[in-house]
Amino acid sequence: MNQIVSRDQWIQARKQLLAREKEFIRIQDEINAQRRQLPWVKVEKEYVFDTHEGPKTLAQLFDGRSQLIVYHFMLAPGRRVGCVGCSFLADHIDGPNVHLANHDVTFIAVSRAPLAEIDEYKRRMGWRFNWVSSAPSDFNYDYHVSFRKEDLAKGKVYYNFEMTDATMEDLHGTSVFFKDKKGDVYHTYSSYGRGDERGLGTYMFLDITPKGRNENGPNFNLTDWVKRHDEYPAASRA
Repeated sequence: MNQIVSRDQWIQARKQLLAREKEFIRIQDEINAQRRQLPWVKVEKEYVFDTHEGPKTLAQLFDGRSQLIVYHFMLAPGRRVGCVGCSFLADHIDGPNVHLANHDVTFIAVSRAPLAEIDEYKRRMGWRFNWVSSAPSDFNYDYHVSFRKEDLAKGKVYYNFEMTDATMEDLHGTSVFFKDKKGDVYHTYSSYGRGDERGLGTYMFLDITPKGRNENGPNFNLTDWVKRHDEYPAASRA
């Protein structure tokens, strides 16, 4: 139980926290600026994806815009059901997506599963965002979110910019690309692990509540409580 105080005491405590919050926002602005100043890598390899309009290259996925956000969704061939955490993030995409599309940004999800299996799960979840298959290419492997059996057998894989214990054949992440007027594509940014939390609006709401994220075990992360949105008891759905 938190300390119970008068309104004046609460205002004083709240203003102290407000100063820290403003400091955090200033630091966040500085980091955002540094992110935009990162050097770029030209994408020399041609990646092909299965889409509903037929095979498309990475450059074609921009859909007429200059910026592309790719969410690496954990759905391997034959899995049929997407990762709980990826599904949680996917629930946050359709709302902002119309604003992104009107601000020169295309958002797309990519998985190794064949397009038919992606569509089956997408229909179940009722999502509208564009989701394509990287099955014809090495895209997932080159951007370090999927790992071949021979890599897993070594016990360590390269993920989140370091060697880490090999746990599964697919992990999540976000990669960002830019296409210039000549049509050249550049890799500008990638994030993995908790870096993807910036897309989880639910967490932003939970962070201002008394209980916070309330992830108290056994895994101390979203898997302690998050379900696919159609798996919650019907009576508890908003």
